[in-house]
Amino acid sequence: MNSKSFLLGTFRTGITLKGIDGLLEAVGGVLLWFIKPESLGWTLQQVFQHELSRDPHDFIAAHLLHVTEKFTSSDPLFASIYLLSHGLVKAVLALLLWMNKIWAYPLAIVVFLAFCVYQVYRYTHTHAVVLLMLTVFDVAIVYLTWEEYRVEKSRRSGRARA
Repeated sequence: MNSKSFLLGTFRTGITLKGIDGLLEAVGGVLLWFIKPESLGWTLQQVFQHELSRDPHDFIAAHLLHVTEKFTSSDPLFASIYLLSHGLVKAVLALLLWMNKIWAYPLAIVVFLAFCVYQVYRYTHTHAVVLLMLTVFDVAIVYLTWEEYRVEKSRRSGRARA
């Protein structure tokens, strides 16, 4: 496997993960719109009760319960709109990149960099390590998108001259 096909495969995997994450965020935004945060917290407590009784330090269960506790004290409308819009933007950009729309590459780079800036800003307030992890992932996606854009642009200009 040469480096170009490896980068293309990594790029496709990355944007697929971005797209799936975007769809999950959008679904979460819709659910948050219709489900009261208190109900969501109670439901998650019921779902994770058995797991937490076996392992009170289970990272995923504890993290999800902590997030739902924060939602109960925040504005669910803002969180819902944020998740829905953020998720749809990521899903649409991933789809456009999969469709190989050349104009979507620079747009995706700008949008994902804006997400990085916001995540670093949020990190300065929350110190949530997961924000740094997401930022590293987003920077990697930006790099892969840039590389794929250069390859695609070069391929298209070479085809135009032929």
